[in-house]
Amino acid sequence: MKSGVRYFLGSVILLMGASFSVFASSQGKFIEYSVAGSEYEGYFISSAKDAPFVLLIHDWDGLTGYEVKRANMLANLGYSVFAADLFGKGVRPTEVKDKRQHTGELYKDRDKMRALLDGALSVAKEQGVNGKNAVAMGYCFGGAAVLEMARSGADMKGFVTFHGGLKTPKGQSYQNTKGKVLVMHGTADSAITMDQFAELANELEAHSVAHQMVTYSGAPHAFTVLGSSRYHKEADEKSWALFTEFLDEQLR
Repeated sequence: MKSGVRYFLGSVILLMGASFSVFASSQGKFIEYSVAGSEYEGYFISSAKDAPFVLLIHDWDGLTGYEVKRANMLANLGYSVFAADLFGKGVRPTEVKDKRQHTGELYKDRDKMRALLDGALSVAKEQGVNGKNAVAMGYCFGGAAVLEMARSGADMKGFVTFHGGLKTPKGQSYQNTKGKVLVMHGTADSAITMDQFAELANELEAHSVAHQMVTYSGAPHAFTVLGSSRYHKEADEKSWALFTEFLDEQLR
């Protein structure tokens, strides 16, 4: 459980195969929900009724305080945000081998990944958000998941990745992508190479997908993770500024 006081607000509700219950925190609320019989826990915060919506997908360590902080930052800018959970309630891996296990399971089962993304979006809509006036964004693993969502043909206005996985799985393409794609990448990223960056640019162009792709010199993988050894202040600040401009262009 996350820190902070939580209390039960309502009974479990059935929605398109996903049931959920709501708990409150000091700034937003944690929502327990189920997809295909498994339990998950996301975080929702809204600046106002009918605020533009951002679906936020976590890094490979699951939904942690980092994503909650970013969600709160977006709410302060006037957005509603649902930070989804793709690993399961209480599953917040700390060891690299466990992180690889949980991300690997979803990379191997793209149908499940899409079902979890769709389930999270359904739960957010139950909170009153406009799912069509929306952008999906993610960090690292979450960035790869957001691109999966883009390829699925999700009806959203934009898809944003911060230092995310960029490879397209065999048999997939961007032919059904509806929203604009924004990719922010570290040129010094040794995990996701510049060759992969270029390949994605070529794919997006081939399918006439509106896109903007930026690299930041000297920035390694995970350059936005505050307080980590890989944090790159300039790249983080510039990418966040570009992201907020993108949101304003797509959703206002």
